[in-house]
Amino acid sequence: MRLVTFTRAGQVRQEVGALDANGAVLDLCAVEPLLRDQTMISLAAAEPAMLDKLRAAIDKAPILTGATLCAPIPRTPKNIFCVGKNYHEHAKEFAGSGFDGGAKDVVPPFPVVFSKPHTSIIANGEPILGHLDPTGGLDYEGELAVVIGKGGRGISKAEALSHVFGYTIVNDVTARHLQKRHSQWILGKGLDSFCPMGPALLTADEVPDPTQLTLTTWVNGERRQHAPVSDLIFDIPTLIEAISAAITLEPGDVIATGTPAGVGIGFNPPVFLKTGDVVRIEVPGIGTLENRVA
Repeated sequence: MRLVTFTRAGQVRQEVGALDANGAVLDLCAVEPLLRDQTMISLAAAEPAMLDKLRAAIDKAPILTGATLCAPIPRTPKNIFCVGKNYHEHAKEFAGSGFDGGAKDVVPPFPVVFSKPHTSIIANGEPILGHLDPTGGLDYEGELAVVIGKGGRGISKAEALSHVFGYTIVNDVTARHLQKRHSQWILGKGLDSFCPMGPALLTADEVPDPTQLTLTTWVNGERRQHAPVSDLIFDIPTLIEAISAAITLEPGDVIATGTPAGVGIGFNPPVFLKTGDVVRIEVPGIGTLENRVA
């Protein structure tokens, strides 16, 4: 299932729907009234019976016209967990960029985890507010993101994928000069609008092996990033185990798993985003996340 959060024309209330094969929004509430009060987070926490109702509703749901997509999870339970330097080639390009805070290891021995506040989340099609970075170092990072279903602390690698509700796409937009200036990354990566997310959440039952997914990023139609998820340095079960070791993961928590090589700072000289640039990120099965720099 490709699930979405949306608003109806003229309304502000957010609802959960699904996308059909052509990308049209299906009105699940028209078939199953119980879904009217559900959010993506409550569905992530739901018992299998509720998900069965969801699947049954998709088969009968009418197409809804005039719907506007929100981020799949417009407000996460806590900050979005993000992972730095988690593809081998990106770790190399980042190490040579001068923006890695003086780290001595090209490939980190343990996952590099930081966070982005929920106020940075925007939906597919919404503008990235480039003017909030006054330093001119705006960059993109296409990433596969994991959405937690069953929560917990001390989750083992062996059990980790059973705690995944689904997958979406995140653009870890970064103000590189702010990232370098402050060493800790949240002030360079947590600005408002710096976490485009979407367009949909692909449920975990559709992805028995996430390492088979691929991620591609284009800027103004030019392909910049392309890599299989199997190239991660620390795979998804390892990330879940590391983060949950002493931090309780909750339904709806999001983990952005890292970005491949090909970001703007990887060029010599760096190629930063400018007003009017369009960043498009695709993971087959999930869809395409596209945002323009305003």
